[in-house]
Amino acid sequence: MDAEQSMESLLESYPGARRALFSAYHIGGCQSCAYELSDTLAEVCTKHELKVEEVLACLTESQQHDAEMLINSADFSEHLKSASPPIILDIRTREEHESITLPNTQLMTQELQTELFADAKEDTLIILFDHQGRSVLDQCAWFRGHGLKATVGLDGGIDRYAQEIDSSIPRYRLEMES
Repeated sequence: MDAEQSMESLLESYPGARRALFSAYHIGGCQSCAYELSDTLAEVCTKHELKVEEVLACLTESQQHDAEMLINSADFSEHLKSASPPIILDIRTREEHESITLPNTQLMTQELQTELFADAKEDTLIILFDHQGRSVLDQCAWFRGHGLKATVGLDGGIDRYAQEIDSSIPRYRLEMES
C-alpha cells in the first residue's frame, strides 16, 4: 500500500479501506467527500487536507484489525468437516446458495440473523462466507457490533476456497445487469 496507488487498486487489494477511510476521516461516503477511482491516495489526502503518512498508518492498522476477523481456507475446511461444526452462514444470494451449497452451512436470512442476535452467546463461533470475500468483513463487523464477538469470515470467499481446497466446487462469475 502506497500513496501513489490508485483508489481503484487500493480498494481491490484491500476491501476494508473504504470502511476505514469513511470511519476515520469521513472520506468516500457521500458526494461531498467522494473520490474518483482513478485518484491516487495522495491526491485524496491533499483534497481532504490530510497527512499521507497518517492515513497510511490508519489503513495499515485497519488492515491488521480486519485480518483478525478472517480465517483461511484450510481452517474453514476443518470446520466444515467437524463432527460438531460451528454456525457457518452463507451470506451470498439464495440463488448462489442453491446452486452451490457446502455441507454444514445455512443460508443467512433475516429471520436467522434476528434469532442469532437474540439467542446466541457472545463467544459462539460463527463463520460467514460470501463469493469472493468482498462483503464478509462488513458482515463480520455487523455481527460483532451486535455482541457476537467470535464471528469471523472466510478470507477470499467460496471462490478462493474452491481454488485452494476443493476444486470440485464450480467457480463462477457474477454478472450484473446494466
